[in-house]
Amino acid sequence: MNVIFYITAIIAIIATLLVVTRTNAVHALLYLIVSLLSISVIFFILGAPFIAALEVIVYAGAIMILFVFVVMMLNQGKESLKQEKEWFKIKNWIGPSILSLILLIELIYVFTSVDTPVGNTGIVDTHEISKSLFGPYILGVEMVAMLLMTATVGAFHIGREKKNEYHRFLKKEE
Repeated sequence: MNVIFYITAIIAIIATLLVVTRTNAVHALLYLIVSLLSISVIFFILGAPFIAALEVIVYAGAIMILFVFVVMMLNQGKESLKQEKEWFKIKNWIGPSILSLILLIELIYVFTSVDTPVGNTGIVDTHEISKSLFGPYILGVEMVAMLLMTATVGAFHIGREKKNEYHRFLKKEE
């Protein structure tokens, strides 16, 4: 299991570095999804399957879809149509696909093996998580929620199409 942990950690580091270095927003989002999936595999290996499932459902699922919608709301004009056609080429999907395939193979191996998790920790259940999130960390949870909402509203206002408004005396008569 230590080998699986280290391979997954290396994939997480590589995918995160690729997120930071990509100039294309959609490519960066693809690598961010791979990074979040690898983090969820690490949580599963360490004995926290509930957190791993939440990582996949909430972050790799819902939040990433929200990011894709925000990128789509940023109206980039007609040049972006040509760029979108480039995104569907196979060469752009090779990197995320290879990293995701390695993670899938590792996850199948972890599910089929009968070994115990790497750490000597017990299984973390939902009651312990809820006591943590809604106990001493409630302020952090609420601040993250506000930060995500602010980022979404800000991206919407930056990306919306602005109308040119003139004073009534400066308008051309139609």
